[in-house]
Amino acid sequence: MSELLKNTIRFILFILVQVFILFKMPPLHRFITPYLYYLFILWLPFSLSRAGLTVVGFIFGLSLDYFSKTPGLHAAACTLIAYVRPFVIGLLISQEGADKNYISPSIVSMGWAPYATYVIVLTFLHHTWLVLLEWMSFGSFLYFLGKVIASTAVSLLLVLLTELLFFRKQKFRTNTI
Repeated sequence: MSELLKNTIRFILFILVQVFILFKMPPLHRFITPYLYYLFILWLPFSLSRAGLTVVGFIFGLSLDYFSKTPGLHAAACTLIAYVRPFVIGLLISQEGADKNYISPSIVSMGWAPYATYVIVLTFLHHTWLVLLEWMSFGSFLYFLGKVIASTAVSLLLVLLTELLFFRKQKFRTNTI
């Protein structure tokens, strides 16, 4: 299956799961909101340029905004993590690392510790920006921080379950040019 077809299917599935399953769930608590859709951006190939990632992140977030009727909220958060993603990958992987030998970020291509750091940093950044834009102010800082941490923890649990249930096989590319 080509990478374009695989990512198109993921695009549709992540939107559908978020809109028709996770958004329909009653709130777990007054400030816990589970998100899984941003995993689409984290799973995009290494070969995508920063501009390409940013455009895909914006379109993906805008698609989710259309279904959730939140004008630009998810688009802004997705665009932010799509833009920051190459910086985080560059810090976690050496120059001759997995980004040259594998197609996309995963536990196999990056290793447990770098991949966990990658997911945690971008999840926390996504949720912080999303909650900040949702409120447009800090209000009570402890409430803000509690909402970010609780939503991040629940979302990380969903990411871990998704990674375990849908293990992505990564082939080592030997002809890297």
